Amino acid sequence: MRQASAERERVLDLAERLRERRGEIEEVALLRTKALADPPQMSEAEYAQGLQRAVSIALQYGIEGIEREEEQAPAPPPELLSQARLAARNRVSLDVVLRRYVAGQALLGDFLLAEAADLPPAEAKRALRRLSALLDRLLAAVSVAYAEEKERRQRGSERQRTERIERLLAGEPLETAGLAYNFDAHHLAALAQGAGARQLLDALARELDARLLIVEREGSLIWAWLGTRAPLEPERALRVAGREPPPEVRLSLGEPGEGMAGWQLSHRQAAAAMAVAIGGEEPVVRYADVALLASALQDELLATSLRRLYLAPLEAERDGGEVLRETLRAYFTAGRNVSSAAAVLGVTRQTIANRLRAVEECVGSTMALGEAEMEISLRLDEMTGFPYGKGL
Repeated sequence: MRQASAERERVLDLAERLRERRGEIEEVALLRTKALADPPQMSEAEYAQGLQRAVSIALQYGIEGIEREEEQAPAPPPELLSQARLAARNRVSLDVVLRRYVAGQALLGDFLLAEAADLPPAEAKRALRRLSALLDRLLAAVSVAYAEEKERRQRGSERQRTERIERLLAGEPLETAGLAYNFDAHHLAALAQGAGARQLLDALARELDARLLIVEREGSLIWAWLGTRAPLEPERALRVAGREPPPEVRLSLGEPGEGMAGWQLSHRQAAAAMAVAIGGEEPVVRYADVALLASALQDELLATSLRRLYLAPLEAERDGGEVLRETLRAYFTAGRNVSSAAAVLGVTRQTIANRLRAVEECVGSTMALGEAEMEISLRLDEMTGFPYGKGL
């Protein structure tokens, strides 16, 4: 007990001697700290002043940690965490921030050994271990504070960028500098959703030699624009995107446009087509191929009216209209070819013709007059329960 008490007295005396040399240690520590920073990083007055305060506080923190037992080690000072956040705001790298603390700890360790020359070696080693454990704790806390601030700033910057693009889409005459995209060029807009969507868009931009403008939205949805000097061929983009899309990805393409107006219109087209990509069987769709269906998905009145006009009358059949709907699907899939539809269903051409006449009788209109509406009604029926494509 007496031995432990004597050791405790020597530790406290060691800490006091370090405090007496605090001014000298601070001066050397500040020189070493500044040597680790690039000149531009030291130009911010607030950061430079905070750095000087941080050196003093970190030194006091280290000395206090030496004289305490490890389980009673002081918590990292809030001022040092604030300085870490300030470093993130001033774009001082985390590596530089951590190296400064490591250099400070090494310096304090050198002074500790010089003052502990008359102590038993085991006691000096224990003091160094306490100092090292304190540094580990401080580095962890500083790293977290730095990362949180960096993430917060990135979110804020991305939010401002997103709001700016939204305002441009709404037609506001804003400056486009800083968005790294030529709005006077030719454009092809895309929307993508699902794991691997960003990689697919990057690959598409490389293949088409296009500048890519990306906006990440909620729910893994991405807005994108492909910008080129010459007009883009949507058929080529569709082929490239449809080669091997990731299984969970859904992608929609607008139509080519030029200038700011074309940039805006192509996006609206891609957004409308995205409803079809999400609700349909094809993972990659182009607006021109699904324009009517996309419009119906966004218009609840139209969708409801089409179903009542062209599908509800078929339900009067004995089987609820299942055979007639199956026949219509085969007929439209076969490009309105009666023979091909008959082959797919395994029936005769006459059977298909009879069923099509039955459809005409049910809806009170000839197929020639309502084929497009009938096909859209069937596609909508396949997407039953799918929400109307708003908010994309």
